[in-house]
Amino acid sequence: MDVLWNPWRYNYITGDKPADNTDCIFCSLAQDPARDEDNFILKRAEFNFVVLNRFPYSAGHMLIIPYEHVAMLDGMDDEAASEMMALTRSAQTALSDVYSPDGFNLGMNLGASAGAGVAGHLHMHILPRWSGDVNFLTAIGDTRNIPESLPDTYRKLKNKI
Repeated sequence: MDVLWNPWRYNYITGDKPADNTDCIFCSLAQDPARDEDNFILKRAEFNFVVLNRFPYSAGHMLIIPYEHVAMLDGMDDEAASEMMALTRSAQTALSDVYSPDGFNLGMNLGASAGAGVAGHLHMHILPRWSGDVNFLTAIGDTRNIPESLPDTYRKLKNKI
């Protein structure tokens, strides 16, 4: 069995985490509607907003994020949770219309130990997928091939959701 020794992660795992939203990238994104294009915010709804992922796994990778800084799904009120799912459905339709993918990955990681990159602020991912889009380049080269710039993706999806 191979063992990956990475003691540097200990500080990350045990380090202090912000108790509030002062350092939350998602809360910061939501603050200034005048910067929506710069921040790749595709849509603002009543309880959630839709944004392109700045580090996409595929072209069109979106996040649906509640305005409320909440870490767990059971902490969301019903209206916000329902709207999140409606926006996810709209995002799927937009991605289908624009990119014609073969399928979708959809989900959320709740908590740092579950893989959440922004553990204190839950968010839904939706990614279009194509047969064969995960190939040797990703598996062996640890490299992703995103064939389109974020500004181009933004322009294609802006008025579709």
